[in-house]
Amino acid sequence: MDKNFILLQNFNSYSEKEMVERSQNFLSLMNTRRTIRTFSSKSIPQEAIENAVKIAATAPSGANMQPWFFAVIKKRKVKATIRTEAEKEEKEFYNERASEEWLKTLEQFGTNEHKPFLEEAPYLIVVFERKYSMDENDKIIKHYYTKESVGIATGMLITALHNSGIATLTHTPSPMNFLNKILNRPKNEKPFLIIVAGIPQKTTLIPNIKRKEFHEISSIY
Repeated sequence: MDKNFILLQNFNSYSEKEMVERSQNFLSLMNTRRTIRTFSSKSIPQEAIENAVKIAATAPSGANMQPWFFAVIKKRKVKATIRTEAEKEEKEFYNERASEEWLKTLEQFGTNEHKPFLEEAPYLIVVFERKYSMDENDKIIKHYYTKESVGIATGMLITALHNSGIATLTHTPSPMNFLNKILNRPKNEKPFLIIVAGIPQKTTLIPNIKRKEFHEISSIY
């Protein structure tokens, strides 16, 4: 056997009935996932966050480069600094950069430049996209399909958090270069997005919107 390969093990195979049942149960769980913007101060176990990151890291990636880094922030002071810098960018976005059409689309969500959730939620997870890495001789090692790979990992991270009973919000202030400075991340890493993680307040409201039906998003050929 080629030494670069090992035998596949621990793959669970199910009957067709079990496949359908498991898919239906998971669909029911994921249909309860909603993006929220009001988080309680209730703590959540760090181990659950760490496990979710480990799950995200099982995602496929181009040439197995695993071009991601997950900065987990729980310190109040660091979260407050991120909020301050993010709100600077958001204020410019809402008052100068965003088109009227874009702002009109956002009205249904009631968003503005104020982002208290960045400070209130127990955890922030900043996902970075590693554009390249360096070998022991400081030679650049190119990474492939980084955006696609990090996007898949991020989706798995959100799913893993929801499976643990942790609500999330994806936040993308633009630009996000301030995150490199605050978190002391190297220049080969580009902020991809911020995931806000925690437990919803009891008075949390969500937009009255619906997901598209299967026939609107898929065709079977």
